Amino acid sequence: MRKIYYVYIVTNKYNSVLYTGVTNNLVRRVYQYHVGRGGGFTSKYNISKLVYYEETPDIGSALAREKQIKGGSRLKKMVLIVSSNPEWRDLWEDIS
Repeated sequence: MRKIYYVYIVTNKYNSVLYTGVTNNLVRRVYQYHVGRGGGFTSKYNISKLVYYEETPDIGSALAREKQIKGGSRLKKMVLIVSSNPEWRDLWEDIS
């Protein structure tokens, strides 16, 4: 069985804070954000809205992509999000 890794961006309801992460189970991870068990930073800023994700077949490329996105400016992250999700809608419905 082939593993899939996800690089994702989540935000709060105001789209004012962006958080980038990696997981091998996107549904489980976003659910954790929705119920307030995402971690310190995401809990502090009420981050639970999935606005972007991409798949990759190996953890090395997922971690490299996460580092690339995290190293970019907020504007670059916003352009990435808008390229696939122009309305910034919560993609939770699409994955669950």
